[in-house]
Amino acid sequence: MNANNQTAVVEFFLLGFRNLYIFKFLLFSLLLLVYVVSLGGNLLIITLVLFSHLLRSPMYFFLSHLSFCDTVFTTNILPNMLQVILQEGSTLSIMGCIVQYHVFGFSATTESFLLTVMSYDRYLAICNPLRYTAIMNSRLQGLLVSSSWFLSLVITLTSLLLICRLQFCGSNVIDHFFCDVAPLLELSCSDTSIVKIEIYVCSIPIVLFPFLFIMGSYISIFLSIVRISSTSGRQKAFSTCSSHLTVVSLYYGTLFAVYVIPSSVSSLNLNKILSLLYTVVTPMFNPIIYSLRNQEIKNTIEVQVFGRHGRY
Repeated sequence: MNANNQTAVVEFFLLGFRNLYIFKFLLFSLLLLVYVVSLGGNLLIITLVLFSHLLRSPMYFFLSHLSFCDTVFTTNILPNMLQVILQEGSTLSIMGCIVQYHVFGFSATTESFLLTVMSYDRYLAICNPLRYTAIMNSRLQGLLVSSSWFLSLVITLTSLLLICRLQFCGSNVIDHFFCDVAPLLELSCSDTSIVKIEIYVCSIPIVLFPFLFIMGSYISIFLSIVRISSTSGRQKAFSTCSSHLTVVSLYYGTLFAVYVIPSSVSSLNLNKILSLLYTVVTPMFNPIIYSLRNQEIKNTIEVQVFGRHGRY
């Protein structure tokens, strides 16, 4: 495409869910409720971990960072999405769109790394319980978390710098509810081959390596659980990692469905629905899953929020 024959784009127009705007008030109310529940649930976990002495283990330290990451994740996308729904489409400046994509990529990458760190924590706790406290000390916890945030920033900054160099001309319509990388590349009149190569290369440390590490950790965990002689012991060991496994399945399941399944197989509307799952629904379910399946968190909520003594 020749950039000289095209009109320069200064802003993008997000179409959102154009086929569902007859139900826009219902959709707006539903997503607003999801956002409030997601924000409230994640902030509750962060507050409980910060101020309750009952939740001082490494697992809850990592969980609080995951909740903070989910808060950034949803706040970056949902408020603007609500505006898109209410106005049946909304404009966003080029820089605003690129920043939204960068924050999205940064938080998604950090979440992937944090889920990997949490799988390592569960591996140590179940497969090497006698040395768990000595290995997973406060120094290692801080190193793992800070490395997750820092590596995510470095990796996504590379993509940000490359996308900032792109020129946009011609159409400015994005048939999505947020600024994902695919529509940005489609609308660019620059050579996007370097950006596409960078995205594929970066997907290896962002998605593939963490996923393989998590799978390897859980294979070891399951083998260790099977070797436990008592039924109660097996149930207790599995309960300590079942919440994390559920969250991992939700996150990577929808992520692979959106970015691995070819576009010819996955329709645009299906792509939007799957994107909605991992950008909005999964961050809402994370605190719910950990709260419902974790007796320590339920006990802490009873003590801290309702002033009652839970079962210890």
